[in-house]
Amino acid sequence: MKWITGQLVHLGFGEKMAVVCADVIAAFGILVLAGLIYIVVRRFVMKGIIRLVRQTRTDWDDVLIREKFFQRASHLAPALVIYFMAPLAFGGHEPVVAVAQCAARIYMLIAGLLMADSLLNVVVAISRSRNLPYKASVRGIAQALKIVLYIVIGIVILSMIAGKSPAFFIGGMGAMTAVLILVFRDSILGFVAGIQISANEMVNIGDWIEMPKYGADGDVIDISLTTVKVRNWDQTIITIPTYAMISDSFKNWRGMTESGGRRIKRAFYIDMTSIMFCTEEMLDRFSRFQHITGYIDAKKEELAKYNAEHHVDDSEIVNGRRLTNVGTFRAYITAYLRNHPKIHQGMTLMVRQLAPTDHGLPIEIYAFSNDQAQADIFDHILAVVPRFELRIFQNPTGADFKSLQGK
Repeated sequence: MKWITGQLVHLGFGEKMAVVCADVIAAFGILVLAGLIYIVVRRFVMKGIIRLVRQTRTDWDDVLIREKFFQRASHLAPALVIYFMAPLAFGGHEPVVAVAQCAARIYMLIAGLLMADSLLNVVVAISRSRNLPYKASVRGIAQALKIVLYIVIGIVILSMIAGKSPAFFIGGMGAMTAVLILVFRDSILGFVAGIQISANEMVNIGDWIEMPKYGADGDVIDISLTTVKVRNWDQTIITIPTYAMISDSFKNWRGMTESGGRRIKRAFYIDMTSIMFCTEEMLDRFSRFQHITGYIDAKKEELAKYNAEHHVDDSEIVNGRRLTNVGTFRAYITAYLRNHPKIHQGMTLMVRQLAPTDHGLPIEIYAFSNDQAQADIFDHILAVVPRFELRIFQNPTGADFKSLQGK
């Protein structure tokens, strides 16, 4: 710097002007050096680090690349150059050194903040890629931490620029507490709700939930600090406030998914005028149905023994115990479901009658399927009904009236 100043004086500059020009030249030289260091670090050092990371077997370091952690870390290099070169270049001008180093520290704080932001994004990404029990609130907690970090770094930067203690600005924020609570109301509620959701394992990403109040019926695709996103089955996306998951009720189908079975609870109605006792001809025909061959044989033997022991008069069909077509039909459905590969055999399975209604006799099937097989099951059952000389109840249609008119 003395040599530069001397050369400027030799060229005819005044002493003060030579000092100012030397400082400008030094500042320009530091900026050029910082820029060159940044280019070297970004194009060579960082590329080498990225190439090395991609050759590893772990995946978390690949997430660091995707979230631009190393690119943001490269900004520390020019800031360090400015911070350490300023005292050498402006040794005789302490105010200039202080300003340069203050600017470098602010730059490093901003770069560090961006690096912390990337690390939090990495944590969120890793939690989603692994089946972690607390992944539901990870993003919400990460967003809350980001807000705290931005506020803290902002206060530190303001204190450095103003030359005051951070306590001065923190004390001033006490008067703005009401305003801050109003502005960050959803974030605060969402943060608290996220902790409760995680602690109670109420909902996770990928869960199927129903929340009629908000029109939600589908899979949870995202849980953030303020909203929960649900993709409905019609591919629409509903956003729900996170705190609503605590204050309002919703249905989570996770238990059904984890159990490996989906409940079937459906009834169809039998025309009660088609219910009758089974004749021998009907029983002979039913015994050829593969699923109930053993049932028919066992029942015929059981009923014959009972009627013989009680001296039942066979001249009337109403005497004694006899099979009915609807009872045999229920036995067939039960045996059919017991042998169906898509029915979960380790869970409840019932075929029962409900109270008769004006639509006929309800036959309810209560079972659990391990696949989307409900339609196939009921297709078969409805097609089999006439084989038992039963009829499904159905209100008259125009075709029915037309056929009567033709007769």
